Amino acid sequence: MSLESWVTKTFASDEPAGFGYGWISGTLSIFLGALSIFAVLCFRWPDYFVMEEMRGKYPIPLMRAILELSIGLSFFLAFLSAMLRRKKVLAVSGILLALVAVALGGSDAALGSYSENRRIYLGLDWFILTLLVLTLIFVPMERIFPYRREQSVFRRGWLTDIQHFFVSHLLVQVLTYLTLLPATVIFAWLIGPQLQTAVQSQPLWLQFIEIMIVADLAEYAIHRTFHTTAWLWRIHAVHHSVEHMDWIAGSRLHLLEIVVFRGGTFLPLYIFGFSQPAVYAYLAFVSFHAVFLHTNTGFRLGWLEHVIAMPRFHHWHHSSEYEALDKNFALHFPVIDQIFGTKHLPDGRWPKTYGVLGYKLPEGWWAQLLWPFRKDGKAPPAVEAHEPKPQDG
Repeated sequence: MSLESWVTKTFASDEPAGFGYGWISGTLSIFLGALSIFAVLCFRWPDYFVMEEMRGKYPIPLMRAILELSIGLSFFLAFLSAMLRRKKVLAVSGILLALVAVALGGSDAALGSYSENRRIYLGLDWFILTLLVLTLIFVPMERIFPYRREQSVFRRGWLTDIQHFFVSHLLVQVLTYLTLLPATVIFAWLIGPQLQTAVQSQPLWLQFIEIMIVADLAEYAIHRTFHTTAWLWRIHAVHHSVEHMDWIAGSRLHLLEIVVFRGGTFLPLYIFGFSQPAVYAYLAFVSFHAVFLHTNTGFRLGWLEHVIAMPRFHHWHHSSEYEALDKNFALHFPVIDQIFGTKHLPDGRWPKTYGVLGYKLPEGWWAQLLWPFRKDGKAPPAVEAHEPKPQDG
């Protein structure tokens, strides 16, 4: 039995999973226990696991208090789950994770030192923070405003998505360097001081709007190229292989796609020379908006859906139905797709199926990292996806 099969079976047993049956408490216990272990690692070895930009900036007493609360809640919720649930797998798992966190030092773990010579690190703290924040925002949102009410948080494929999320955040240093490389090194000669001075003289709110437009035009061009170029489609197919849409689904991205998309999007922003506050504001916005577009939420906002991209717009992009192939490439503004003839947002309808048409990609981060380069004798998915549509009758 694979790891994902075991975990899925653990979380999706034949026992009720609603409120009062110990499923929620057991799941939260495991979640908090795992994050507590990662937090202790950051305390003990910040040289290896804390982003260089954040070292010395965390309020340590507050972080210790949060860690202590997290471990305590993990134990409490595990015992609560054990009392309410016939099967004790969730409770035992939560207790074991909390015990490991305690064994490593818990909230009293010694605070490690930083080395002046070490320049390579893993962003474990970045993973903890983003996972915690996004979970607290989007999981309740999906529970309160669901599109597919029957879909579980731990639906099929979720473990692959969390692996992608984990790796992309852990490798934040490498990915950031590769993202900035085209702008700061390869195309640095394109920078014009006069243009940048003129751009930076504008109000920040105007720069923010301009950044959204410039970035979305770049994202549209790059995104469409990934769909229409066979070898690039094999890389992008990893993202489209998700068959159930929710907040974590958007994390399923091949590392090469992350570098190309981010690098290509940042390049025009760097050339125009937008002010750092405006760029940082956009990065914060896009970090949440990109996640929101994949959520299992059924928001219906009428005309606003045609102004700013909403989940239904992007769900159609992920659909494996013929009518939706190669549609809705923009990330923020549907009007861009409308201008270029690729907009598809039928009134009142959502897609029925998701995934890669005609292909079944393997699950697991490592398998999906290697899949685009496999020589299995088959035509690239893009070729099949762009074959003539079957005629009715």
